[in-house]
Amino acid sequence: MKRVVSSLSFVLFAVATALRAQNPMTAEVTAVYKEVSANILKAAEKMPEADYAFKPAPEVRTFGQLIAHVADAQMAMCSMTKGEMKRGDAASKTSKADLVAALKASGELCDDAYSGMTDADGAAIVKTPLGNKSKLSLLNFNVAHDNEMYGTMSVYLRIKGIVPPSTEAAAAARQAK
Repeated sequence: MKRVVSSLSFVLFAVATALRAQNPMTAEVTAVYKEVSANILKAAEKMPEADYAFKPAPEVRTFGQLIAHVADAQMAMCSMTKGEMKRGDAASKTSKADLVAALKASGELCDDAYSGMTDADGAAIVKTPLGNKSKLSLLNFNVAHDNEMYGTMSVYLRIKGIVPPSTEAAAAARQAK
């Protein structure tokens, strides 16, 4: 049985490696997307409900508004790559549970958009509010936007005495060595 599991694991690894080699650009963008989207979701889950209304200055978004913004932006960008234009409604929500649910829903749509993309598909041009863009460019813009928003969220978390998920992961990796 061990041999069968080992052999199957090797075959699956080989297939995944071959597919990645065939689509190196989308594979790289997808890997970065998965990392930042996981950090955003963990940040959303770590922040206490009471602090979703927190904002460090009057002219900036609350933490909850940041989560809503990411959810709605992801919904729009990832749906455009799939030939649709979905508008999220996270901006109308205020509770942590509703905002985390909206973030997860946009994440599922994006997961599908990223995982279904090949380098050839990524070259297709789509119309966006920012002008005509390749699908891969739009997905890359989503990653950049998510990274920017996660950086802002990290500051909010730190102000509240909470260690951001990416810092926790880096600390755990250092301790494991």
